[in-house]
Amino acid sequence: MLSGKTILLIIGGGIAAYKSLDLIRRLRDRGAAVVPVMTQAAGEFVTPLSVSALAGRKVYSDLFDLTDEAEMGHIQLSRAADLIVVAPATADLIGKVAGGLAGDMASTLLMATDTDVLMAPAMNVRMWLHPSVQKNVAQLREQGVAFVGPNEGDMACGEYGPGRMSEPLEIVTAVEAKLAAGPLKGRRVLVTSGPTHEPIDPVRYIANRSSGVQGTAIARSLAALGAEVVFVTGPADVPPPEGVQVIRVQSASEMADAVAAALPVDAAVMAAAVADWRVKTASGSKIKKVAGALPVLEFEENPDILATVSQMASGRPALVVGFAAETDDVVAHATAKRARKGCDWIVANDVSPATGIMGGTENAVVLISDAGAEEWPRMGKQAVADRLAKRIAAEIG
Repeated sequence: MLSGKTILLIIGGGIAAYKSLDLIRRLRDRGAAVVPVMTQAAGEFVTPLSVSALAGRKVYSDLFDLTDEAEMGHIQLSRAADLIVVAPATADLIGKVAGGLAGDMASTLLMATDTDVLMAPAMNVRMWLHPSVQKNVAQLREQGVAFVGPNEGDMACGEYGPGRMSEPLEIVTAVEAKLAAGPLKGRRVLVTSGPTHEPIDPVRYIANRSSGVQGTAIARSLAALGAEVVFVTGPADVPPPEGVQVIRVQSASEMADAVAAALPVDAAVMAAAVADWRVKTASGSKIKKVAGALPVLEFEENPDILATVSQMASGRPALVVGFAAETDDVVAHATAKRARKGCDWIVANDVSPATGIMGGTENAVVLISDAGAEEWPRMGKQAVADRLAKRIAAEIG
């Protein structure tokens, strides 16, 4: 898919720079030419010789190289590429570009180009969550910069959380999606998926039978059409798709926060089966069984994520798609839900136990919109996702 394409790869100074070596190999395996640029700090983690050997060409790093700059080489580098990939994208690099700074080769390239940019952030979890970094990332997204990751996991510093650079194959998938002539290229789409777990005590929780298969398939289909996908998932039974930004949550409150942080987006597909209620005060220790006595659980409503996004006063996505899992009067209940929540479309399905849909591999949905109720035949969940993604592309692509 990348045959004949030129990727300008900017390697930032972080421990994740070692992954850039594998990334170069993966890109070249798919036919891409890779032009490497290293920051001075990157050379502290990987050697220019290793990068040059894998890329099959020289490494650029000196903004004031007399030979390279005789004809403004840094400008030609950036404009000759089909895509600029920054991996790892450090907090420093992100901040420089957001602030309009151009004091070295990497930042100057990024400032002196109109070529699309894809960043793969990598940094300590506290750095990633710092308000300044989040503000810079939001600003760059508004300017059209695409992001892949970061992933959640163990850090080299011993901490755990979001901040790990996406794996090379995930970045390659994002590169392919960015360069694909898909109808959703340049569009940012939020997808929620899976169930939520609402704690009763440290070992018990309230959940539902959602597997996350349908939401995962939708995210995959949207990414295949060129969209930049932010995938917010509860504890699902299936792994998330490659090439999307994955945010893992447990509870409805965590999902609401993650959705708010992901905005603005062009479209929101709210496929998650969010619990309607939670225990008002979860116990901090395991509730012990006492003979003849049952625990009393007091419930309260969870935040209504779909209604909140649908009814935003400003910055509302151009298209908001909700889901309605019903066991009777499917169309009537889903139509009423659409009106109540304020979303544009509702994807409704019958999840009665006899259908085998909840947690199964197939689905039979009804798409409810201003045009009425459109019944789709029963098909595999990936086929449903492909069909829905094409409809979304026709609406906002």
